[in-house]
Amino acid sequence: MLLADLLDSVAPIEPFSAPVDEAMGYIAAEMPLLAAPLPARNQAVIDGWALSSLDIAGASPYSPVPLNQPPHWVETGEAMPDGCDCVLMPDLVERHGPLAQALAEAIPGQGVRRAGEEIAASRPLLLAGRKICVADTLALLAAGRDTAMIRAPALTLIDVAPSGGGSLTADLIAALAHEAGARVTVETVGRDGQMIAEPLARATGDLIVVVGGTGAGRTDHTAAALDEAGTLIAHRLALQPGVTTAIARCGGVPVVALPGLPGHAFAAYFVLVQPLIDRLSCRLPRQGMTLPLSRKIASTVGVTEIALLRREAEVWHLLAVGDFSLDHLRMADAWLAVGSGSEGFAAGTRVEAFPLRAP
Repeated sequence: MLLADLLDSVAPIEPFSAPVDEAMGYIAAEMPLLAAPLPARNQAVIDGWALSSLDIAGASPYSPVPLNQPPHWVETGEAMPDGCDCVLMPDLVERHGPLAQALAEAIPGQGVRRAGEEIAASRPLLLAGRKICVADTLALLAAGRDTAMIRAPALTLIDVAPSGGGSLTADLIAALAHEAGARVTVETVGRDGQMIAEPLARATGDLIVVVGGTGAGRTDHTAAALDEAGTLIAHRLALQPGVTTAIARCGGVPVVALPGLPGHAFAAYFVLVQPLIDRLSCRLPRQGMTLPLSRKIASTVGVTEIALLRREAEVWHLLAVGDFSLDHLRMADAWLAVGSGSEGFAAGTRVEAFPLRAP
């Protein structure tokens, strides 16, 4: 319910233009449809001789066909000359002064990319809501575009560092958020409540994530700082692992405060932070994978528990539920939320789990 309330008050950010070489990995926004096909004209896809297939019908090494017109040499990517519909390899045409003969026949389109075969006219250059990949950047450059429209939420990550310095947990969450399509800025602060409240009060962007200081220890002041700097909505959620997670608002910007323990932050990130990033970037719904469980998952009613799964022989093998070690984190392929109203799942139940390594 808390996540639904957060999402209801969050709208997708406005798209903006980014250079193609910087857009990869972010979520594509709407762009004008392609005005002309790619390629605009038939073009050669091999180096060789451009010819008319009718002129060389029946040609072979034993029965060469003389060419009435000198052949046209084309390089890969060049537009095909008028009247030519195929390309022969260089050694399949013999030339003796002004005379030439073909040593093989070809079908129309051989060695040729026809107009529109790469991308037809009126097709989208980018699929809005999907992460931009290498093939997308190739299509943009082929169409002569040097920019792309993207939605990349600005996420401020405040690392409430332990006494030893920067937190590995903050590094983990920053990497996950970047993979989800956010632009991440990290600020490390001390564990004093005022030190946490100050960056919260001046933070800009679309989403704030705090890592650390959410427990009940003597140096845990994150929840109090959230209450001082904004509106503390909830602290100590019915989530396992991640019970000390807090959610708030500062200046209208949603805030999620994650525990400092890696496993607890990991679980809370996927339940709360990733959906917010997806809503802000207008990402298409993530697709899970449905497989049967190799064994039973038992869960406590009234608590949402996160399970880590590994795919083995077309079944989900349970690694851990409710508490994760680093070994569990690195071995897992997917995660599954067991809702607060469920006692779990019997062995063999087909469940939809979501990949940890997003495409």
